[in-house]
Amino acid sequence: MLCGLSAASLLESQQKDRFAVSNANNPLSKTPRRRLFAGALAAMLVGMPLAACSDDSRLVIHSESGEHAFAVEVVDTPESRAQGLMYVQDLAPDAGMLFDFKEERPVSFWMRNTFIPLDMLFIGSDGVVKNVHVNARPHDETSIPSQGPVQFVLEIPGGRSVELGIAAGDRVEHDRIEPAQ
Repeated sequence: MLCGLSAASLLESQQKDRFAVSNANNPLSKTPRRRLFAGALAAMLVGMPLAACSDDSRLVIHSESGEHAFAVEVVDTPESRAQGLMYVQDLAPDAGMLFDFKEERPVSFWMRNTFIPLDMLFIGSDGVVKNVHVNARPHDETSIPSQGPVQFVLEIPGGRSVELGIAAGDRVEHDRIEPAQ
């Protein structure tokens, strides 16, 4: 089942279309453009990852000061991670970007072409914040290392982690993060 729509029903619908009588006088006939569109739509829906049914945009940080919700954009390809928040001029206080490296490893960031100060939360695969870099300076090309292997990095507006009391040891909840046992 894919978000309430089974792959079998999509394929069955597509096969019925293949056997429709192709006749200009037949109202059931499909034009090549409509058939192409239907096939492309079916392929897209069948090929959609199940994660599309989840809410990748909501992230919650559990800290001693409470729960802090953020609307995040997830970046998980080398190209999207390299772009990050470059050229962004403004970031809402409850917004951020979650970098997913797919496995734990040491990572390093810089602020080239980044116009706003950012806090960087380095997060293990279990959702535990390993360390926080506060107020990374815009356009600074100095390396900001993770200080150990992490799978995720959350960038939020600069100073926000101090303002909310977010620190190493806090837990992060997100659809992509398997909670610690």
